[in-house]
Amino acid sequence: MGFPDRRIKIITLIENTQGHPECRAEHGLSFYIEMGERRILMDTGASDAFLTNAGKLDVDLGTVDTVVLSHGHYDHGGGLPAFAARYPAARIYMQKSACGSFWHTYPDREDRCIGIRPELADLPQCVLLEGDARIGDGIALFTDIRGRRLWPEGNRELKRRVRGAYEQDTYEQDDFRHEQCLVLEAGSFHVLLSGCAHNGVLNILDRYRGLYGRWPDVLISGFHMKKDVYSGADLADIRKTAQELKETKVLCWTGHCTGQRAFEEMKEILGDQLRAIHTGGVLLDTGDMRL
Repeated sequence: MGFPDRRIKIITLIENTQGHPECRAEHGLSFYIEMGERRILMDTGASDAFLTNAGKLDVDLGTVDTVVLSHGHYDHGGGLPAFAARYPAARIYMQKSACGSFWHTYPDREDRCIGIRPELADLPQCVLLEGDARIGDGIALFTDIRGRRLWPEGNRELKRRVRGAYEQDTYEQDDFRHEQCLVLEAGSFHVLLSGCAHNGVLNILDRYRGLYGRWPDVLISGFHMKKDVYSGADLADIRKTAQELKETKVLCWTGHCTGQRAFEEMKEILGDQLRAIHTGGVLLDTGDMRL
């Protein structure tokens, strides 16, 4: 494990499960990050609930200078309008493609729009990126995750609506080019954060290793393995993913879209190397090296 040259503290403001008795939980994800003098918000959950939770946790969101949107889905960017209205000075970084028309398609019920409000791209504090970016000292974003190794099957239901022939809308498979990952570099100590790892957690780690020549010390991400019914092939892939994560020795925090069954399967293999994210929890504080 690397040694941090500045303090990093990460608190979960929103996740599907409750970890603090006074905080609301919802289907979504939001992290508050302190790194040296910087204050970062990664994702905002599905609503403004993260704002209320921040108050319960004594987190002053007025100090946030940077917001990172991991990808263009409502459960990560639904709270952005409320945050932007209350704290207009913070810069919001998202991929230009994040305001696309994203849908969850179902074989047995009506399709559902899961995108964010497209007018968010017009906010004056919004910075639209196309690819990788360095947004501060030791703060980087990367995209261009192309692998599909052990790609979770549930992603195949996630589509992008586009204008087709004869002005008819049609669906195409989402390639998740709007997904971006956040890297915090505190000297030799690196933390990698993703939202749902729609490109597949192993493919994200492969991309990180291609950029940095090493594994991160800590990974914080949903794994998008949640399903109503798991096939034998699904469970085999989950276990293979866990075996590969075990070999990296990366400390993994996961929740939100991972699913309880998938978490339990992976926990059997990873043990204390895999930990669960809950609303209100402190995931990391290098001030006392609480990992």
